[in-house]
Amino acid sequence: MLLKGNKARFTVCVEGNIGSGKSTLLNHFSKFNDVEAFQEPVQKWQDVRGNNLLALMYEDPMRWAHTFQAYVQMTMVEQHLHPCSTPVKLLERSLYSGRYCFVENLYRSGKMTNAEYTVYCEWFKIITQNLDVGVDLIVYLRTDPEVLHTRIKERARSEEQAIPFQYLSDLHTLHEEWLMGPSSSLPAPVLVLDANDTLPNMYKKFEEHTSEILSGKLTVCEEQQDTYKTASPSPVEIVN
Repeated sequence: MLLKGNKARFTVCVEGNIGSGKSTLLNHFSKFNDVEAFQEPVQKWQDVRGNNLLALMYEDPMRWAHTFQAYVQMTMVEQHLHPCSTPVKLLERSLYSGRYCFVENLYRSGKMTNAEYTVYCEWFKIITQNLDVGVDLIVYLRTDPEVLHTRIKERARSEEQAIPFQYLSDLHTLHEEWLMGPSSSLPAPVLVLDANDTLPNMYKKFEEHTSEILSGKLTVCEEQQDTYKTASPSPVEIVN
């Protein structure tokens, strides 16, 4: 057991752009007995009583962005509040990346009106101030947009094939602003992993950083000293 007692909970949010390898990380750690992994509820977004909100948002974001993000926010609240019987709860993305990356991008690009953005942000504020949706650690799978674009083409999800490179680049910028800059909106420390690497090498990184990811305990080897940054409010950074 990494954490003792049924009441102890360590909640980890795995963040990153589209195609950064979040599901791969969750699948890897779901094999641990004391970890419960919650995949991003994409299937719910694809079938809301017969309506594929994900596809509608990609096809016509001006019309569907707010509707889609409102539903995403609701389903992410469910993920955050879902009972967990294990010491470690692992979430794919979170309410916070929805707000500071995806919704922010839609607003900045003019695909969400000021009124829609304001309503969304007011709901976000009420949720985060009144519900137990806190997290203990963010794992950021930091990936170059060029790498993401190639991976998305290769995995060939139907809803994603029309995603332009600029969209990935804009999301990358927002992830960097939120997780790597002097942000006051971080809900937890950040562990940064370079996710541009090959799949076998990524599995090695997951193994090397198991202690950090599942308990938040930093295990710094002498040769790794210069890869850690612990200046508040900046994130804790580990880049390999």
